[in-house]
Amino acid sequence: MMLWRAIFDRPRSGPMNMAVDEAMLQLVGQGAGPPTLRLYGWARPTISLGYFQRAAAEVDLEACAADGVPVVRRPTGGRAVFHDDEVTYSIVIPQAMMPGSVLETYRLLSGGILQALAYLGLHGELATPAVRGDGAGATGRERYGGNGGHARRAPGDGMQSACFDSPSWYETLVGGRKIIGSAQTRQGGALLQHGSLLVGFDRARLAGLLRSGTRRDRDELAATLGRRVTSLEAEMGRRPSRREVQRALACGMARALSLYLVSAGYSAREREMARRLCREKYKTSEWTMRR
Repeated sequence: MMLWRAIFDRPRSGPMNMAVDEAMLQLVGQGAGPPTLRLYGWARPTISLGYFQRAAAEVDLEACAADGVPVVRRPTGGRAVFHDDEVTYSIVIPQAMMPGSVLETYRLLSGGILQALAYLGLHGELATPAVRGDGAGATGRERYGGNGGHARRAPGDGMQSACFDSPSWYETLVGGRKIIGSAQTRQGGALLQHGSLLVGFDRARLAGLLRSGTRRDRDELAATLGRRVTSLEAEMGRRPSRREVQRALACGMARALSLYLVSAGYSAREREMARRLCREKYKTSEWTMRR
């Protein structure tokens, strides 16, 4: 049985959330941090961009500013995610612990999500789309997420900008609709995967924040998201507490991966590195708007 650290974190800003995940990734790669499951939230509704996305082409920055929704860029691939009514997880481990391809790792870690849903009384299934991107066999600084690859898409196509518009390989569905989106990167011998488990979902608000054309286009996008995306509240017929969802994710990962989780906090080195990364990288327009 493997021993991992579990961090039940408080909600933080978008830049700090990404800085913490990267600080853990760097230190695990250096052999200076333990394998970790982190469960966290967002201090305010935030859009996170995938590593490869072009901010101005994918997100309506004026609409975000008017709605008070900040934009941050993730260190992982994939498409835009609206972080609001959710519980977010991140897993940071040495890559040698899961030496297979990105897709194989997705499949293994998705077992923990399926088990978490079972603890919440839901039946989940893994998506296996008919067409996949070139995500297998990732090495070096590969970043993966969104719709199963890094294919370029037409700017301003809201359906192609949103992470939750369609499932990736081995992402989790309930009743045929996506309930969680995940993304992954591998750097310096370590692996980071993080994802958003939807407690609720405001599809109209998300559609209004993406660069998706006319009001009619945005209405169509909201309707399509409603058909393709679900949430714990919708499926359970009640609103689970954040603590209940965090506990289900922790227990699900522990059971599926044969883990012994020990609740702990951050090291002084992690805190110092996260503050520096937040200040020098994730809060800067050079990073967020770099594409």
